[in-house]
Amino acid sequence: MSWLLYLAMPPVLILAMRLLSLVLPAKPAQLLSYYAFAASSFILMGFCALYGTLVAIPLRLIGYGGLIQWSVGRAFKWCMWYGTGVTFRITGSMKKEGGVSGEDALKDRPAVFVGNHQTELDVLMLGCMFPKYTSVTAKKSLKYTPLLGWFMALSKTVFIDRANRTTARAAFDTAAQTMQSTRQSVFIFPEGTRSYASTPDLLPFKKGAFHLAVQAQVPIVPVVCANYSHVLNVKEQKFQPGVVDVTVLPPIQTKGLTAEHVDDLVKRTRDAMMEELIRLSHISGAGKGEPLPRSSGIDQTRGELRKRN
Repeated sequence: MSWLLYLAMPPVLILAMRLLSLVLPAKPAQLLSYYAFAASSFILMGFCALYGTLVAIPLRLIGYGGLIQWSVGRAFKWCMWYGTGVTFRITGSMKKEGGVSGEDALKDRPAVFVGNHQTELDVLMLGCMFPKYTSVTAKKSLKYTPLLGWFMALSKTVFIDRANRTTARAAFDTAAQTMQSTRQSVFIFPEGTRSYASTPDLLPFKKGAFHLAVQAQVPIVPVVCANYSHVLNVKEQKFQPGVVDVTVLPPIQTKGLTAEHVDDLVKRTRDAMMEELIRLSHISGAGKGEPLPRSSGIDQTRGELRKRN
C-alpha cells in the first residue's frame, strides 16, 4: 500500500500547484509549476530505479540481464505519462538506406544508437524508445549514486571516465567485445553533455561512439529528438505536459570501415541529425512556448500550426 501512496504523490503535487497558480501572479505560478513537475519526475525516477535494482538480480540470474534497462525504461515511460503528462512519441523515418527503415533499425541488433542530448528529461526519451537488449553509457561518477547507480551497475551500463583517456578507451574496447559476443546494443549521446538549447541545435560530437561502431563493425542508428524547450526549459524554469516527437533515422553501415573513416562518419551522422532536428522542431512549433500538438502525422500537425498562426 505504501508504494501506491508514493506513486500518487506526483499527480497530487502537480494538481495542488496548479490550484495555487490560479490565485498567484504568472511568474510565481510558473515557478511553482516548474518545481512541482521537477520534484514529481525525480520521485518517479527514484521509484523506477528502486524497481530496477530489485528486478535486476533475478533477471541476471536467469540470463535476461540484457532486458533490465528496457523493462525499467518502459516502467518510467508509463509512470511519467501518468504522473506528469509528459511523453515522447517515436516515429521511423520514411527514408531508407540499404532497404532498412529507421523503425526496422530498432529491432536489429547489435547497433550503436546515438541521440541528441538536451536536458535531464532525455532519460524519459530513452524509456520511450529503448529497444530490448540495449544499455547506455554514463559517466563513471553516476556509478556511486544510491539506487540509480546500483541499478545502472547491475544492468550492464558502460561507465566512462572521461578524465582518463586510457580507461575510457578500455571501456569502449570491452563494450565492442560484448556487442560482438552477446549482440547487446549501446546508446550514446555523442555531444557528451546536455545542451539546454532553446532552439534546434547540436553541440560538437565526440568520436567515442563512432570508434566503437567501427571497432565492433555494427551500424550507427541516429535518434533525433525534437527541441522540447516548450515542454522543459531549465533556464526559464518552465515545465509543462507535452508530447515530443522523436525520429529514428535509417542505420549508417560501418562494415569495412576503419579508424581513418571515423571523421567522415561523424560528419555524415551529425549532418543527418541536424537536418532532421530542424525539420522536427519546425513541425512541433518548438520555441513558441506551446505544448506539442497531440495529433499524429506531419500533415495534421502542420494543419494545427497553420490554425494557430
